[in-house]
Amino acid sequence: MFLTKNNLRLGLILVLIGPLIGLLVIYRVSFPSLSFREFLDYFMHDNKVITHVGTLSLLSNALLFALYVHFDKSETFKGIFIVTLFYGVSILLLKLFN
Repeated sequence: MFLTKNNLRLGLILVLIGPLIGLLVIYRVSFPSLSFREFLDYFMHDNKVITHVGTLSLLSNALLFALYVHFDKSETFKGIFIVTLFYGVSILLLKLFN
């Protein structure tokens, strides 16, 4: 099981995949009438959507981080933390320059 492993690469992969799955779920639930390309365009140009999706992404990363901290898997939660910071800065830059 992935909770027993402790390596940086696992943390990086988990946190890259989680928000993408969340983005797909939000697309399917909230914007079923748009094509995925239209949704991505809307996502990139509407600050309100960026905030909502970004918050959900960072929340999922925080849950993963807390889980791996609890199980004392330091290498994995380092990877989770690195990518979470990257997501946070990226969302901030999208909001500022849109």
